[in-house]
Amino acid sequence: MASKPVIVVGSGLAGLSAAHEALRAGAKVHILERAAKPGGNSIKASSGINGAGTRFQKAAGIETDDKFYDDTVRSAGQRFRQQQQQGQSGIDRAGLIEALTGKSESAINWLVDEIGVDLSVVAPLGGHSVPRTHRGAGKIPPGAAIVTTLLKKLGEQPNFQLSTSAEVVSLDVADGTVKGLRYVSDGKQHDLEGPVVFAVGGFAGDASGLLAKYRPDLAGIPSTNDPLPASHGMLEAVGAELIDMDSVQVHPTGFVDPKDPGATYKILAAEVLRGEGGILLSGDGKRFVNEMETREVVSKAIMNLPTADSGSTRQWDVTLILDPGACEATAGHLGFYLFKGLMEKKKVKELSPQAIDAIDRYAAAVAARKDEDFGRDSFGHWRLLPGEGNREDEVCVGKVTPITHFTMGGAAFNERAQVLGQGLLPIKGLWAAGEITGGIHGDNRLGGSSLLECVIFGRIAGAEAAKAAASG
Repeated sequence: MASKPVIVVGSGLAGLSAAHEALRAGAKVHILERAAKPGGNSIKASSGINGAGTRFQKAAGIETDDKFYDDTVRSAGQRFRQQQQQGQSGIDRAGLIEALTGKSESAINWLVDEIGVDLSVVAPLGGHSVPRTHRGAGKIPPGAAIVTTLLKKLGEQPNFQLSTSAEVVSLDVADGTVKGLRYVSDGKQHDLEGPVVFAVGGFAGDASGLLAKYRPDLAGIPSTNDPLPASHGMLEAVGAELIDMDSVQVHPTGFVDPKDPGATYKILAAEVLRGEGGILLSGDGKRFVNEMETREVVSKAIMNLPTADSGSTRQWDVTLILDPGACEATAGHLGFYLFKGLMEKKKVKELSPQAIDAIDRYAAAVAARKDEDFGRDSFGHWRLLPGEGNREDEVCVGKVTPITHFTMGGAAFNERAQVLGQGLLPIKGLWAAGEITGGIHGDNRLGGSSLLECVIFGRIAGAEAAKAAASG
């Protein structure tokens, strides 16, 4: 009798990582992807993947990095603190964060040494105490580099099958165990038997569904996510607990395309643009926040500014500016943004007097290594000096606004990537990884930790599901 495959729902990095580990364990793997092309949101990830204690950090002069757990807990905020302080029962948030941060170096090593991805460049992002977000030195963004390389490796395996335009409609449960699923492809229904890894992503693009249900206050804010219905209902139907569903990340910087300023879908202005030195100016040309704070803090600061007139879309008038040093450090990103018309190069003298004053004041802070206005202490590769001598220098400029980007809530799960049901007991035959899960990030996810959780828990889910497939 032929062994049943490990069925992976979703072809983002979590699903691909699960597939890789299941194949390595000797299982057959069938990935089902509802989109016409694989990659999910992972292929669009632009800032990088976090890793603590890596050889690339050491090469960059960062000898120790023992604060990743603390940084993640700080970002997780009240949800984590309340559970710890009040002794509340629930999922093991501390254990999940320990797995995320403690396995991060091995995740980087796996991608570099086994998969063959360049992650040699380390950059600072908001909310991190040291630079730990890894990307490659070339022009391909890290998400695309990781996903395309992994897809190529998987495609070389005889026991691997990928079906696109294949939409899962239900999970098959018998005697409390997930036995397989039903999906639709080319207008026909198909049934598959085998253990299931659910890796379909979040619900930030489900504006009229789950987003409206849990966060109606975010109505009208544009998104980096394609407008698609969420899949969480299928997990609920088999008894999965959903947690932190009102925890939605509003990323501070999505590009406002001058050709279509009111568009509800926006391209992300990668956080690394600020990490490498970029600053944010309000509509009146003034800095208003430490750009290296967490996404939650920066977004709230923007949303306290006056809104911009953009029809039914809720937007704010904010300008992102990078000096020549920051532009060079992010050249791999900027080429795309400039090509799409989302950013442009201008001489400093062409900016408003208020913006020039703000640039001079920030440049002076960088030179003094002390930002007395907002306490920023990480300046990336900014090198522009203050004063009349910089007026002929070119800076990169783009309009940005907050966007719904990521959902921290989702299916409760444990360190073995098992989906948890009533009483937080594992649902047999069902694993999950990536943005579909809830509990790790609490109130706010650190930039660079999305790809990381996909690798760590995707690999765990694939290995565990392969064991189940082998045992029958």
